[in-house]
Amino acid sequence: MTVSNTIEAVEPEARAQALRPHAEDAFADELKALAAADDRPRPARWRLSPWAVATYLQGGTLPDGTVITPKYVGPRRLVEVAVTTLATDRALLLLGVPGTAKTWVSEHLAAAVSGDSTLLVQGTAGTPEEAVRYGWNYAQLLAHGPSRDALVPSPLMRAMSEGMTARVEELTRIPADVQDSLITILSEKTLPVPELGQEVQAVRGFNLIATANDRDRGVNELSSALRRRFNTVVLPLPETPDAEVDIVSRRVDQIGRSLDLPAAPEGLTEIRRVVTVFRELRDGVTTDGRTKLKSPSGTLSTAEAISVVTGGLALAAHFGDGVLRPGDVAAGILGAVVRDPAADRVVWQEYLETVVRERDGWKDFYRACREVSA
Repeated sequence: MTVSNTIEAVEPEARAQALRPHAEDAFADELKALAAADDRPRPARWRLSPWAVATYLQGGTLPDGTVITPKYVGPRRLVEVAVTTLATDRALLLLGVPGTAKTWVSEHLAAAVSGDSTLLVQGTAGTPEEAVRYGWNYAQLLAHGPSRDALVPSPLMRAMSEGMTARVEELTRIPADVQDSLITILSEKTLPVPELGQEVQAVRGFNLIATANDRDRGVNELSSALRRRFNTVVLPLPETPDAEVDIVSRRVDQIGRSLDLPAAPEGLTEIRRVVTVFRELRDGVTTDGRTKLKSPSGTLSTAEAISVVTGGLALAAHFGDGVLRPGDVAAGILGAVVRDPAADRVVWQEYLETVVRERDGWKDFYRACREVSA
């Protein structure tokens, strides 16, 4: 058996055991049910209609009773604008502060539209132009010179030639000269290969979803020429505490099941407490509006709240009685809040003594936080 055959043989098993399955694998049944019930017009090479893609992201119940779970809890109009953008010839830029589900939304959009969310370029300060355009198999290049066989297509090149949705994460982290290599791709829908005297033209169905952190302004700011090639959708933080609690609860449940963690019978109380702490420190005011607070240097995003609760659930499962308690989340909250050991610790201690200490029903949480903060 060849290496390629071996890989193909184990791939289904590997997918079944994946720690974090791709969206198209994790929600394959929902996508299949939506496709079967979807009788609306579909753009070229789309797996679902725009209406079905929006339903996949925001949830709903199909005529046959199939429940589609929400992937994104937020304004439906934002989702509709994002989906509609992908049905045009303009690329989509998802912008927002860290932890607003930009990557999560881009993955699920690609999965619903193209059935493949893996055509991904991860933006970093060291992302080379080859990651956006194409590279070369140097053994083939040295042996036979420039040829199609020696060319290694980037995820964007593959998406262009197959009519798929590509993704670029953290676009503003990519050096400016590499960013600008996207301009021709997005405006002319073509990727020149001058070494071969050829070009790759995008076929219908191709589009691009990019994400960017709006706190990274000034890192590698997008040029005006590149920004004009995108429709920008700003993803906000959850509007209400209940919405944020719902998001955290859903994601913790999904992650917990993938890690074989037992469900926390009384976990909702601690989830709501974590969300309350994060929102108050993030907003600089208590929930009742009576006390002004100093905000720490971190973002205290929904994603960080999910991480804190998941870590607490693991502590409760492996070193407790399986019930999520204040002591299980206290250390995680401290780590999320105190990023700057000097300034943030002052903010945290002041919050503990002026707010947490005096709040009814929070005595155990106060003691747990004091213990890990000592």
